[in-house]
Amino acid sequence: MAATIAQEYTGNTTAVDFFITETAAEILPAVHAADDLGQTGPGTPKSTFDSKSIFFLGLLLAGSGLVSPPVALVGGIAFGFTVEHPYRKESSSLAKLLLQISVIFLGFGMNLNQVIHAGKSGFLYTAISICSAVVLGLLLGTIFKVGGKASYLITLGTAICGGSAIAAIAPITDANEEEISVSMGTVFLLNSVALLLFPAIGWWLHLSQNQFGLWAALAIHDTSSVVGAAAKYGPQALAIGTTVKLARALWIVPVSLITAAYMGRAAKANGTVEQKAKIKIPWFIFLFIGASILSTYVPRFMGTYLDLNKLGKAGLTATLFLIGTSLSKKTLQAVGIRPFLQGVILWIIVGSLSLAAIYTGLISI
Repeated sequence: MAATIAQEYTGNTTAVDFFITETAAEILPAVHAADDLGQTGPGTPKSTFDSKSIFFLGLLLAGSGLVSPPVALVGGIAFGFTVEHPYRKESSSLAKLLLQISVIFLGFGMNLNQVIHAGKSGFLYTAISICSAVVLGLLLGTIFKVGGKASYLITLGTAICGGSAIAAIAPITDANEEEISVSMGTVFLLNSVALLLFPAIGWWLHLSQNQFGLWAALAIHDTSSVVGAAAKYGPQALAIGTTVKLARALWIVPVSLITAAYMGRAAKANGTVEQKAKIKIPWFIFLFIGASILSTYVPRFMGTYLDLNKLGKAGLTATLFLIGTSLSKKTLQAVGIRPFLQGVILWIIVGSLSLAAIYTGLISI
């Protein structure tokens, strides 16, 4: 049985309140200095609710622990579809960093024995799931005539861990900006749907928390959405979902090496100069394990661990808000119908087959 992760978002909020207060003290003056909160000219009244103010207020609210992960995501999507994003690139970079920090902090609520058990049990399932998804995804890309690199990125984003896999593999394949944008857009759209849809399906089928955590880890793209959906379902689902998902994310490393080797051979065969791309190793996963080691074998600081775990949950909710703001009408237009169909059909097949295997007891943790 997986150990129960720290309390839910309610409860002792000392560390979170401190974090929010300090963050607000640093961010809000910077916003005023940057654009004086929307003042358009000398003598012109300030606009209290310009896009920058709304963005920072939404981010602070999402990180306060007062709203659930799905609400934060929906709020971010509403922002992205109704307001011109003032910090699109910065928001994307912050989301990646904040996700990694949040996952590390979540490790302080895990027991190492549970992490090892879930990781070992989920290794075979993730291996089979990834290999099957890659073969099927590339086949669908051929059927729908999706560009080679975009098809490969969508496939690996679905098979491994969404945007993180795309960000790691894209430089190795020398994918252009449009191919990366199409791949990211497809994955983010499906992540948003999964975060809202999966818990409802789980409750409808009366899945146990272990079953739901495993399903979320195998079928949802990004770590943030896996953790968000699992946290909504329950603490034990969160424990299983996080550990199995992180074990799945480790496949970025061997897949990156294989891709780099293939690209190198292709470059030599074509007579072009081989470009050595830097392979990104997901170091935050090892820090997550380190945090779980501390919480298991150095229990004297358990109060601090619980505060850090709560802070990780708040950071995750803020991450989902940032991800939501990246979606817009332009994103939908950029994705196009064929890559989107490839991503949707692949995701439905992976999700349905993994759910059927878990529901019938074929696989379990």
